[in-house]
Amino acid sequence: MRLSLIFSLCLSALLSLPFARADVDPHIALVQEVLAATPLIDGHNDAPWAIRDRWSNKLGAFDFHDTASIDKPMHTDLKRLKQGGVGAQFWSVWVPTDLDGGDAVTTVIEQIDLVHRLVDRYPDELELALTAADIRRIHAEGKIASLIGVEGGHSIDNSMAVLRALYTLGARYMTLTHWQNVDWCDAATDAPEHNGLSVFGEAIVGEMNRLGMMVDLSHVSAEVMRQVLELTAAPVIFSHSSAFAINPHPRNVPDGILRQVAENGGVVMVNFGSYFLAQSHTERWAGLKAERERLKSLHPGDPDRVKREVDEWMVAHPIPTVALSVLADHVEYIRSKAGIDHVGLGSDYDGISALPEDMGDVTGYPRLLAELARRGWSRDDLAKVAGENLLRVMADVEKASVKLQKTEQPEELWFKGDN
Repeated sequence: MRLSLIFSLCLSALLSLPFARADVDPHIALVQEVLAATPLIDGHNDAPWAIRDRWSNKLGAFDFHDTASIDKPMHTDLKRLKQGGVGAQFWSVWVPTDLDGGDAVTTVIEQIDLVHRLVDRYPDELELALTAADIRRIHAEGKIASLIGVEGGHSIDNSMAVLRALYTLGARYMTLTHWQNVDWCDAATDAPEHNGLSVFGEAIVGEMNRLGMMVDLSHVSAEVMRQVLELTAAPVIFSHSSAFAINPHPRNVPDGILRQVAENGGVVMVNFGSYFLAQSHTERWAGLKAERERLKSLHPGDPDRVKREVDEWMVAHPIPTVALSVLADHVEYIRSKAGIDHVGLGSDYDGISALPEDMGDVTGYPRLLAELARRGWSRDDLAKVAGENLLRVMADVEKASVKLQKTEQPEELWFKGDN
């Protein structure tokens, strides 16, 4: 009886939101119904680093209920998360790749501490989730389930013990690399060093399986993707990656990998960043980078002239507009290759600067889902991409962990530089 009342209240609240004009758009009405019953789960949001960057992790320095009215608004706040129908959010605890050793470990713990303090500061809106069952319960209670994802294996300083400690602190996935290689794994955007995974890297994957920590293959090289999918004992995720066939950026997922993800039972959560969605955007960024380097070589010791001419180049080459339909195309393409059970959403909000039209902040999810509904996606299809697929993967990872812990001891391999 209590759950039925909560469901009715949630649906009523959704119907009252600004995006919820069922009389105008029947597809939005369908989305509202889906999100009342299924938590919309975003696989990746960089708000924790934005908070560190702007306010040095001091939560008393701003109000997370509303960040839209501040100078240079964030993509994210509690008010707009509710407007966007978000039921669960993986908060990324990213640290820069130029931090290593103890500095990286300290910083990632500070970011995990920030997420815990954020949840504690806003208990009426947020609650920490550690399991798939937690997400469903918290969503049914009308709050946003908050989860922690570690972005970049450099954060563990080549230590199994640190990996285990981060899991104990609440981390439920780790992206194996960020933009640069780590000592045991190749990144998609760096020159290969390890032919994919080293022996130590394979052991990291095995220990993550044993712990019940999801292996996140966003940011890793295609060879690492293939190797992990062959050796993992549990489904994997891509927390924020798009389709390589539409935009051949190395961060995106190739067709062959999409087919392996389906066989593995994993999920690819589509990145919303225009840079990953549209080839025109990627090419402009590459052109800007090349022009900056050219000007530096032409005008050594004259940074003011370099900046002035870079600014002129940017005016002459405006940022391309990317339509919401392009984002929907990536979702549909991944579905076409991997299947409806293997696609999700991983926005990368507050970690990217350019977004498709109508997707400028966390209120945009219903508009994306409504676009998919217009393309013929059913209620069950929308529920799967919104959150059911990730919930299934997370539950399967938990089950694999229970099984492995009956037969496997904690990994004791030490990193020695040659493994």
